[in-house]
Amino acid sequence: MRVLMISKACIVGAYQRKLEEIATCPGISLTVVVPPRWREAGTDQRLELAHTRGYEILILPIVLSGHHHLHWYPRLGNVMRQVRPDLVHIDEEPYNLVTGHAVWLAQHYRARCLFFTWQNIYRDYPPPFGQVERYVYRHVAGAIAGNGNAAAVIQRKGFRKAVTVIPQFGVDPTTFAPPATQRPQESKTSVFRIGYAGRLVPEKGVMDLLPALAQLLFPWELHIAGSGPLAPELQQQARTLDLSEHLCLDGSQPSGRMPGWLHTLDVLVLPSRTRSNWKEQFGRVLPEAMACGVPVIGSDSGEIPQVIGDAGLVFPEGDLPALTSLLTCLYRDPALRAELSQRGRARALSHFTHAHIAAATCDWYQTLAHGEAASGP
Repeated sequence: MRVLMISKACIVGAYQRKLEEIATCPGISLTVVVPPRWREAGTDQRLELAHTRGYEILILPIVLSGHHHLHWYPRLGNVMRQVRPDLVHIDEEPYNLVTGHAVWLAQHYRARCLFFTWQNIYRDYPPPFGQVERYVYRHVAGAIAGNGNAAAVIQRKGFRKAVTVIPQFGVDPTTFAPPATQRPQESKTSVFRIGYAGRLVPEKGVMDLLPALAQLLFPWELHIAGSGPLAPELQQQARTLDLSEHLCLDGSQPSGRMPGWLHTLDVLVLPSRTRSNWKEQFGRVLPEAMACGVPVIGSDSGEIPQVIGDAGLVFPEGDLPALTSLLTCLYRDPALRAELSQRGRARALSHFTHAHIAAATCDWYQTLAHGEAASGP
């Protein structure tokens, strides 16, 4: 089966391990289209070629980089003509222009299509996005949802084709692994290193961290890996709370450096806050930290509790005293930290490896390949 995947997300080197795993599935010939760069939260993410064995990766010019709903690939038709795919895996929401364009092109080659969706809040979209979404629903063979709520949303919106729930990406358990030499459990007089990784935007709850940590009664540092518009506000907040010495803005970390950054932490916190148009869709840094043996704490926004399971701690979103209490509990209880480290690693291995996700994806390809014939142009 010739599979053509279109994925701006796969410019991240660590995510390409899933592609290598898909390429090992029997009967799959995989070609992946990626842009040379993608602009996110004011930062240009350049293509990282880290894991490229077993499949072909094509770098295509992209129009309107950074615009999730409006970007597209002018040369995609040439690729369709060259590859002649049996199945087109569009790693994008169904209402995005790139998805409608890819589905329209695929009709001319009788290729089945599927899209991927994270959108876990019901929303109606204005023209032309609503029309694109309905067109895609009519002409694809099926879909992959990144979480159960996203599957329920497209079904509520009238999607009647086959849908399965598979996270978009996993972790490489050999790269994201506990360090070869474990750091000894720190004494209560040492600095407790608390980490956050992700976009510096309001919905990620990053502005809740310093006010919660200000109540801690032991030495601590907050290390933040990421970029975004809230960086200056975080620095100002630290000055206002007289916590500048405790805040370390480490900047965006290339995917290859993330394991090393995670190894420096005692705990990783994801304090996401639900908004009217967004709630946490997965939280990729959680399984990355868990695979590295780093205990995790997350809010109860969206999918976070399902990702963490019994392998970490969860607090009500926006409840700063509860977050302070959980951090204090972890600091005071090295045995609990060790237990959560082991549970997290085990959960990452059983649920969130690239191999696990790739196998589920290939099974879904086979299901759709033997389904109803694709619609004509």
